[in-house]
Amino acid sequence: MLIHPWDAPRDDAEWQHWLSVHDFGQLAVNGLPGQPPHVQPLHFAYEPERGERGEVVTHLARPNPLWPALEASPDVLLSVVDDYAYIPGPWQAPPDTPSEHGVPTSFYAAVQLRCLARVVDDPAQKAELLNRQVGHFQPEGGSARAAAGEEPYGRMLSGIRGLVLQVIDVQAKFKYASHKPADVQDRIVAGLAERDGTGDAAAREHQVRRRGVWTPTK
Repeated sequence: MLIHPWDAPRDDAEWQHWLSVHDFGQLAVNGLPGQPPHVQPLHFAYEPERGERGEVVTHLARPNPLWPALEASPDVLLSVVDDYAYIPGPWQAPPDTPSEHGVPTSFYAAVQLRCLARVVDDPAQKAELLNRQVGHFQPEGGSARAAAGEEPYGRMLSGIRGLVLQVIDVQAKFKYASHKPADVQDRIVAGLAERDGTGDAAAREHQVRRRGVWTPTK
């Protein structure tokens, strides 16, 4: 992923906070020889406090076809993209330039976690992973805890396999025109507010929040 200096996160806290509320992504697994990569959409829970770069917990159905490829090559990539918006060319036109000369672009936030995957088949360990994941999505509770051999979920554990993804590298990008002149950024902010389409509010919030994050070197 190309990351210009003005699109880079200010610090780890920025992308870690974003992952805490953007917890649905795509897990890319190298295919077996002669096969394309597997790309699996999934919910996950990222736990930054576990390990040097954090840990991801999730699970998939036992019949999922990616398991042989994952066991053959546990080096995987978890990709999350959201808060995207199309930015029309006229909004991006430089000062004193005809609006029709502006270049369209895309705004988006993206985090890619390179991970080492570990498959979990022990029933008690799978129950513990499920409880961690449900605890992330349902902090208010409301569901029974999973426990091996106990109702209501104990008998269902055989139908899934747990996944622990140890994060070993991170690429994060927040592409929101942080390098543009102030008047161009103001025009984009106003355009997003007026259009108010899907994703526009989140993109506008990022752009306003990240103003001043990058200063060009002279």
